[in-house]
Amino acid sequence: MPTLTTYQTKIIPDWVDYNGHLRDAFYLLIFSYATDALMDRLGMDSNNREASGNSLFTLELHLNYLHEVKLDADVEVHTQIIAHDSKRLHLYHSLHLVGGDKELAGNEQMLLHVDLAGPRSAPFNEETLDKLQAIVAEQTDLPTPDYVGRVIALPPKK
Repeated sequence: MPTLTTYQTKIIPDWVDYNGHLRDAFYLLIFSYATDALMDRLGMDSNNREASGNSLFTLELHLNYLHEVKLDADVEVHTQIIAHDSKRLHLYHSLHLVGGDKELAGNEQMLLHVDLAGPRSAPFNEETLDKLQAIVAEQTDLPTPDYVGRVIALPPKK
C-alpha cells in the first residue's frame, strides 16, 4: 500500500495571497483536515471522542514549503505513519497535485492521545492500535520521507 490519500481539495480564492499562491496558514489547514481524516480512519471520529473522552493533541509539527501551490489547483494529501507507541503517533503528510507524484509541501507531526478529563496522556485503545499497526504493516516498504527529522538551524560558522 502506498501512503494513504487522506484529504483532497481545490485551492480557493480566500486561501491565496496577492501573488496568487497558497498562504502559509492554509497549508497547515489542509494538513489539519488530513489529520482529522486519519483520526476518522482510526476510529477516533467525533462519536468516538464523545463516547471515550479521548482525542489526539498535536505536540509538535514541522512544515516544509517545497513548491508553489496556486489558485484553483486540485491537491491531495498523502499520509504515512512513521512510528507509534501506546500513546503517541508520528506521521508525515505530503501535499501533491491530485494524481501527481511531485511533493509540493511536507508536514511532519507528533500527536499525543489524551484523556480529555485530565487532560493527560492516555494509551490508545486496542482497536485503534490494531488499525495503526495494520497501516504500518501496509506501508512497511515505503522509504522514510526526505523531510522527516529535520531541525531548524543556521549552518555552523566556518
